[in-house]
Parts: sequence; C-alpha cells; structure tokens
Amino acid sequence: YFSISLSFIFAILLALYLFFVYRIYTRKSFYDKEFNMSLPIITIIITAVIIAIQSSLVVSLGMVGALSIVRFRTAVKRPMDLSFVFWAVATGILCGTRLFAIAIIMNILLTLGLILMELLPVAKAPKLLVIHANENIDKTKLFDIIRAVTPNYTVKSESNTSGNICLIIEARFPKSHDLLANISAFSEVKKCSLIEHDGEVAF
Repeated sequence: YFSISLSFIFAILLALYLFFVYRIYTRKSFYDKEFNMSLPIITIIITAVIIAIQSSLVVSLGMVGALSIVRFRTAVKRPMDLSFVFWAVATGILCGTRLFAIAIIMNILLTLGLILMELLPVAKAPKLLVIHANENIDKTKLFDIIRAVTPNYTVKSESNTSGNICLIIEARFPKSHDLLANISAFSEVKKCSLIEHDGEVAF
C-alpha cells in the first residue's frame, strides 16, 4: 500500500502543478475553469487506472473492455488545450507506473518549453482596411495614400452594389490613425474602418 499511496501523492502534487500552469498560461486569453478543473481529475483517474491494470490481469482486461466503449464528444476549443489533456494523461501514466523522476522531468521540460515559446517574438499581424465609398472615387489617389503608408498591400475583395463600392485591403499599417484620416478626407468615402484579427500570422 505504500507504493500505491506514493503514486497518488505524486499524482495529486503534479496535478495541482498542472492546474496552476494552465491557469497562468491562459491569463491573457479565454480561461475555461471547468476544463482546468478536469486536468487534475484526469491525472488522478489515469493513475488509478494504471495501478488497477498492474494489480491484476483480469482487472486489466476488464478496463480495456470498459474503456473501449467510451466515446468523447466534447470539442476541444484550442489545440493547446488538447496538449494539456495529453500532459495530464502522460503524468497519470507515469505516476501510476511509479516513474516519478520521469514525471517530474517531463513537467519541468514542458513548463520551460511553454516559457520559451511565449518569449519568442511574433510578427505583427496584418490588418484589414475596409472602405465604403461611391463608385466614382479616384482609386489612383486612394491607393497612392495607402502606398505612402505601406508599399506592400493586397486587395482582398472589391464589390460594387448599386453604385457603392466596398474595398477590403490587407496590409501592415504602422500609422493607422493618419491613414484613416487621409482616406476619410475623400468626399466619396462614406465609411472606412481598420480591423485587427486574432488569427494566425503569415510570415
């Protein structure tokens, strides 16, 4: 019973460690408390399952049969959340097999990896410039203003509806305030806005 107790002690300690790591990691984004609470529970359950499998061949066959019919239908919102689930599962397996040194080293390495990846510089994401104007606007002068701010831009969409055009331009605008003011100076421009998205950054 000493080895079993030791397995659960390490599982609980590492599960709490994982709980706080996930909480700190998601401090700048959407935090799901229920998901974070499930990580320690998964770790301890996997530890108990591994201990039960090791104790008896009959129990191990029963566990395999029982777990084979389980279907998980809850969608994982972010890829990193799936990584934390595997982190919890791996910790539970290592604690259940009493490989505590490997479990501790794995948790330290994964934490250091998260810190290093957070410190890596990320390229500035492009923005979308949306312009609603009359169709008789001088596009040459309009694009000259945009080129004065950024030489590299892409016209993502251009539509014309009942004499009104809508332009969507993607670029990295360093001086967005001046750009919007200069574009709004056109009498033909009805509305212009700059949208910053949180999607993946194209290098």
